[in-house]
Amino acid sequence: MRSAGSIEIPKARPIFLRAEWRSLVMVNYAIDPAIVERYLPRGLELDLWQGEALVSMVGFRFLRTRVLGVAIPFHQDFDEVNLRFYVRRQVADGWRRGVVFVREIVPKSAIAIVARVAYNEPYVGLPMRHQVPPSGQGGRFEFGWKFRGAWCGLGAETMGEAVPLAEGSAEEFIFEHYWGYTRQRDGSTAEYQVEHPRWRVWQTSRAWLDGEVAALYGAEFGEALAQTLCSAFVAEGSEVVVRRGLRVD
Repeated sequence: MRSAGSIEIPKARPIFLRAEWRSLVMVNYAIDPAIVERYLPRGLELDLWQGEALVSMVGFRFLRTRVLGVAIPFHQDFDEVNLRFYVRRQVADGWRRGVVFVREIVPKSAIAIVARVAYNEPYVGLPMRHQVPPSGQGGRFEFGWKFRGAWCGLGAETMGEAVPLAEGSAEEFIFEHYWGYTRQRDGSTAEYQVEHPRWRVWQTSRAWLDGEVAALYGAEFGEALAQTLCSAFVAEGSEVVVRRGLRVD
């Protein structure tokens, strides 16, 4: 496992979760920085790609999940779709580059409730479905969720072969954020570390986001997500480790 960015971080924090994240669809949009700045936890700033603030709609398979070493029955394999943006936090040895989630959708209400109550993570439980090729193969990837009686969809069709991330590429910027941040109820910021190897990615011939997303994310995000996307990728994924979060200044 590699650590956040190019900086080696001591593995001092205990492991909270082990799982596999597979078949990751990433559809990315430019957004007015003022919109996402309202969601910034304390102590962070936006991490910009070539001067632009980005938001990503991300769909993926959450597989073989273990929390504190325990596989919870009927809650090991499921889909997740999230809306996120990119941030960074300066520490003594450099920048920690991470993400903040606006909303995370899962099909298991118990997962959503625990995440909201225990960690103040913006989860919601909704009916979901997916269509993905066999592991390691390209093709058509699609994730759907049902909100207020209507299905929404996020998907992409790949072309060519999956290849390693290129240094300095848009794909590297999107995928190489190894920290997560959450604003807590008392105004403090929780920080957790995510570890995984560098992923192989496919370019896409087509990508889409369908449905009334503004109803779930609000008018300002809905307007941004209705614009022409600026990039889309699909990653194979891998095993991941999420370390226990800590509150930071």
